[in-house]
Amino acid sequence: MTKVRSLITPSLAVDTATLGSALVIAEQLYRFHSFTLEALAFLATWYSLRKIATFFLPRH
Repeated sequence: MTKVRSLITPSLAVDTATLGSALVIAEQLYRFHSFTLEALAFLATWYSLRKIATFFLPRH
């Protein structure tokens, strides 16, 4: 159990939470009828959410 806990870092938690949020946003809002545009919009959303989250969360 200790090894599993050591694998879960704050950075991984932020990445996972923002990934899930970006996926939900992309599924609900993006309808570009182009896989490439939707993929780029998803990645831009994930990047933006990650930057916002890391700005507001304290660094250790």
